[in-house]
Amino acid sequence: MIVLFGILVVVAGFATRRNPLLIVGIAGVVTGLLGGLTPMKVLAAFGTGFAASRSVTIFVIVVPIIGLLEHGGLQEQARTLIGKLGALSAGRLLVIYLILRQLSAALGLTGLGGPAQAVRPMVVPMAEAAVERKHGTLSERARERVRSYAASADTVGLFFGEDCFLAVGSVLLITGFANATYHTHLEPTQLALWAIPTAACATLIHGAQLLRLDRSLDSLAAQASLERGLPAAVGRRTAKADHNPAQEAK
Repeated sequence: MIVLFGILVVVAGFATRRNPLLIVGIAGVVTGLLGGLTPMKVLAAFGTGFAASRSVTIFVIVVPIIGLLEHGGLQEQARTLIGKLGALSAGRLLVIYLILRQLSAALGLTGLGGPAQAVRPMVVPMAEAAVERKHGTLSERARERVRSYAASADTVGLFFGEDCFLAVGSVLLITGFANATYHTHLEPTQLALWAIPTAACATLIHGAQLLRLDRSLDSLAAQASLERGLPAAVGRRTAKADHNPAQEAK
């Protein structure tokens, strides 16, 4: 039981908002030492684990490509596109992305989205443009809220969607550990089927939270208008007059 002390290290590190990579590394070292491994064996375990799963670092290759696309005007094109879809609010856009992210993850296509590949270069600019079309220039508080909700849509969609795929690493790890430790005959299909109701509940719950984003942004915009000495309705009319997608596209 003493080897479970590593879990307390993880909990304490996350509670104090420390670097996640550093915390997980320290927890792994603590767990290995408490389990009776020598420092060299702990280091060897880290090396073996990295060599066996080095494909997780493939995302680094994508970063320069995303940078070139942004330099070529990817974010501006995303803002122009959302300007043509007048009925699409920020909350509705993020709900659509949540559903698409979860469905693609359920099919094993976890690389189609992500913070670097989709959220920062496309989803966030589109969501911000949808809000700016209605309220004008965003305050820093409203901008950070939009970005945090966009990141949450990606995280929730991936986390609950990938468990519905049979060959995902987490499902295979659970079945392998359960069968080896408890001598069961658990199949990946069983876990994937039981993950579907959980994924559906996650979509409904978080989708409702995303739809409430529009209402909270309206409140922030009204508060900002009052601070500037303008009624909320006047602020919205001014935002519509100032915001011209055609001029931004030029």
